[in-house]
Amino acid sequence: MGLFTRRSQITDHQNGGTTVTTLDVDPALAALTGDYVIDAAHSSIGFTVRHAMVTNVRGSFAEHEGTLHLDGADPARSTAAIDVKIPSVSTGIADRDAHLLGSDFFDAELFPLMTFRSTEARQLGGDAYRITGELTIKDVTRPLAIDLEFTGSAKDVYGNERVGFEGSAEILRSDWGLTWNAALEAGGVMVSDKVKLTFDISAIKQA
Repeated sequence: MGLFTRRSQITDHQNGGTTVTTLDVDPALAALTGDYVIDAAHSSIGFTVRHAMVTNVRGSFAEHEGTLHLDGADPARSTAAIDVKIPSVSTGIADRDAHLLGSDFFDAELFPLMTFRSTEARQLGGDAYRITGELTIKDVTRPLAIDLEFTGSAKDVYGNERVGFEGSAEILRSDWGLTWNAALEAGGVMVSDKVKLTFDISAIKQA
């Protein structure tokens, strides 16, 4: 069942028996309508990039915050806003993290934030959704589409109403001015241009 809607069929006997498929709001899921704050302690924003043409390096941003608005009556009116603190990047290797924070990559002293602001939301089918918006890195803003799966809702032991989403997107880092690279003797480059972004989000409904 989708997060916001379920399908039903109505037969119009006065119009030749035509069957029309409509979307009805599921009352239980429509109750999730409201404003949410992302729980950073139980969420993660990560990335994967190909290194030296042979393996993947994974990293994440430990510090981030954001808000969601879910609209059960009209999912297209749902929105998302996320701010990521670039200095919190971690790949498990201190020297590599320092390189990422420097002028070759993020230049974190001048550009400490990466931001996403949604402009469109739509249901792809079932629990699958696509959030389209604008991603800003180093003062460069370009469109980004994130494919998401609604993973459920629950009340936690503290009485908080939670929703969960998992998602991913692929970008070319060069589109945001992250162009540093080094050529390999055997051909190819040290760091791939394509980067996979991953999102595992738990958000708490606000009163």
